[in-house]
Amino acid sequence: MKDFALHDAPVLDELRALAAERILILDGAMGTMIQTLGLSEEDYSAHGHIHGPGCRHHTDHPQKGNNDLLVLTKPDAIEEIHYQFAMAGADILETNTFSGTTIAQADYGLEGAIHDLSVAGAQVARRAADRAQATDGKRRFVAGAVGPTNRTASISPDVNDPGFRAVSFDELRRAYGQQMEGLIEGGADLILIETIFDTLNAKAAIFAAFEVFQKIGQRLPLMISGTITDASGRTLSGQTPTAFWHSVAHARPFTVGLNCALGADLMRPHLAELAGVADTLICAYPNAGLPNAFGGYDETPEQTAALVGGFARDGLVNVVGGCCGTTPDHIRAIADAVAPYAPRKVPA
Repeated sequence: MKDFALHDAPVLDELRALAAERILILDGAMGTMIQTLGLSEEDYSAHGHIHGPGCRHHTDHPQKGNNDLLVLTKPDAIEEIHYQFAMAGADILETNTFSGTTIAQADYGLEGAIHDLSVAGAQVARRAADRAQATDGKRRFVAGAVGPTNRTASISPDVNDPGFRAVSFDELRRAYGQQMEGLIEGGADLILIETIFDTLNAKAAIFAAFEVFQKIGQRLPLMISGTITDASGRTLSGQTPTAFWHSVAHARPFTVGLNCALGADLMRPHLAELAGVADTLICAYPNAGLPNAFGGYDETPEQTAALVGGFARDGLVNVVGGCCGTTPDHIRAIADAVAPYAPRKVPA
């Protein structure tokens, strides 16, 4: 990838200094918290009156389940969730924009709303971060969350046509770039490319990030997080943690790590492998165990915290948090569990 010789944004030095002092805390599961609100179709769509910062968006598609849309239709509720995570100990708040690309929002007919969703998503998280800082004086950072989309650039979705691809690298690059521009405009301090199941998708996101960084004239911190999908210890596109690292190391990320699919117990060996090869900070935010028969998560805050605390005790991590099933209580318990331990030392 071309090196645009950009200077780092000042926030990177700030984050590095904090990460040298202690293990940093990422927030928990936005989707889990939204489910507790029991929202209706009308809550999601605001009775069809979906207003962005400068325009109104219309769609005939049902919107229930489109959590990203709530930054426009229920911004106060999303801000409160961010605030709860911040007050539970999170240093870094992820924007509610996991599906905020034209590719993912096509399912809801809201491809034209991406800029507004991205800007508003960052603004809502920024308000919560500033509110928390005003409460206790502790600085919080906003991570612009960039999900993998619902398409894969490496694997055919048609078993009868292995050469077919539902999306191209350039389509992904453009979609990610549009989202990232909005996130940065809305006040994101860093970019988090997360839940990576296909490294080619991630490489498109990384390329898009550097194009956007060139536009704004500085390089924001990048967090890159893959997901191991099963007991094979590989991503969906077939990479081991070591191979995954070598595929993204050129981006010089602030952190690299794993999140989602596995609970902390099953994530541990794969995290240890990654920590053994990566010459940058390691981030881990596992689910609260594996989902039960009803798709819920049964692991208590104490159980999750004990396992993540083990990551810290054994020198594997620099940033920790929670993914699916984790609540502010989980994040509070995780923060307490890792507090006694020094952050992992990055290999020279």
